[in-house]
Amino acid sequence: MKHMGTEPEIIDTPSNSGKGQKIARCSRCRVAVWSNYASAGPIIRFVRVGTLDAPDHLPPDIHIFTSSKQPWVQLLSDIPSVAEYYERESYWPP
Repeated sequence: MKHMGTEPEIIDTPSNSGKGQKIARCSRCRVAVWSNYASAGPIIRFVRVGTLDAPDHLPPDIHIFTSSKQPWVQLLSDIPSVAEYYERESYWPP
């Protein structure tokens, strides 16, 4: 990841868990670059793959919040998908 010279704006965003998340947005274009979820802490950043130069090199491990996807969005059947969030222990290796 290349730092573009300006610090992102950190937005505290509510979540269904009540713990919220912090979303880092580009201060110029407002695109979300990464998130820090309360349950994972400030050390782990969940980078938005669409912001990378070669997003096709990192296919998804799981599709989450699929209950709100548009009906025309087709998901690959070989990638797990869940209607809302998921139990990390069930999908992440130890």
